[in-house]
Amino acid sequence: MTVVQPGRMPDPSAQLAPMIDHTLLKPGATREELVQLCEEARRYGFASVCVSSENVALCARLLEGSHVKPISVVGFPSGTGATAAKVVETQAAIAAGAAEIDMVLHRGRLKDKDYASVERDIREVVEAARPRPVKVILETCALSRDEKVIACALAKAAGAAFVKTSTGFGPGGATVEDVALMRQIVGDDVGVKASGGVRTAADARRMIAAGANRLGTSASVAIVSEAGSTGGGY
Repeated sequence: MTVVQPGRMPDPSAQLAPMIDHTLLKPGATREELVQLCEEARRYGFASVCVSSENVALCARLLEGSHVKPISVVGFPSGTGATAAKVVETQAAIAAGAAEIDMVLHRGRLKDKDYASVERDIREVVEAARPRPVKVILETCALSRDEKVIACALAKAAGAAFVKTSTGFGPGGATVEDVALMRQIVGDDVGVKASGGVRTAADARRMIAAGANRLGTSASVAIVSEAGSTGGGY
């Protein structure tokens, strides 16, 4: 709960920052860029930095002693790798210091209606990561409404802590409608992460209003700077 001192209003940027996974997933990210990412995350109080598995060890060292968590993506961005490979990548990321895992769902198996395989894929990553939370990236822009519903249900059944809209590398990103649907399906005991195309404070507030409780974006600094300059809450 935010405690407001007499005569002072809460800083909107401080309200948004702890919900943001500050993200750098482009191929070939440099050490300089990763250092900047972690410095920004510390300065603004973001929830985490979200990076490729090969960059987790560096970020974990840079964030040591802070409240910012290093997150690794797994099976990124296609999700089509073998479950065993995802498990190995998860274990390696955790050994390197990852505090959370964002795995990509196997959409091909979902579309083939091989639901047992999809759930097993998620569950084995969840078990490998335990007790660290796992987010399941659906790539909602590539799914029908029914597929989104089924994917959310499978992720929840497999023990995922969050469902996440997008990789940011697909043909579309998060939408208010998809976030609201995902929240409806998973209920209050599983998180919803809106990721992909969240670039302004207004975008962030719309996603939160629709049910997101985590935001993935590379525009984090611009979002909290805008929130702080314009005022207003969620």
